[in-house]
Amino acid sequence: MLLVLEGFVMCFVLLLVCVVAIANGPVGGVALYENDVQKRVVELGLTTKKKIKKSFVLMSVALYLPLFTLVPFMVYYINGATGFWDGFWQMSIIMWIMGLFDRLFIDFYWVGHTKAWHIEGTEDLKPYIPVKVAVVKWIFSIIGMPIISAIIACVNFLLGMIL
Repeated sequence: MLLVLEGFVMCFVLLLVCVVAIANGPVGGVALYENDVQKRVVELGLTTKKKIKKSFVLMSVALYLPLFTLVPFMVYYINGATGFWDGFWQMSIIMWIMGLFDRLFIDFYWVGHTKAWHIEGTEDLKPYIPVKVAVVKWIFSIIGMPIISAIIACVNFLLGMIL
């Protein structure tokens, strides 16, 4: 049950990053869109490549810093995981919950079926998450998250052996 709660904590972190990104309109989150949308938004004069790059860096830090610090903290210091396997499977579950939330709520529902992420002048580029990209994202959620979990668990295991 605790792992599910911790998964929801990570869902909230992801949601918060997205909400902040589009707080002043969807153009603020354009760094999360595909390149064709980004290019169009620049052509329309709604933003610049420099602002997109800056937003991408900030959002990446805001997403990945908790992924690489908060998740291991919850697993090893709150849950008391020991060793590689214990940490690996717990982090995998937390990250799978976050990945499911991202694929189903953020991508499918929020981006795909609401107007919150709609940018005027880019209607012909919809869906903003094409099928091929959605498939890659699903594969990353299913396979990539456990790989990240394995790397973090391995680092924690090795550090534990050294310290």
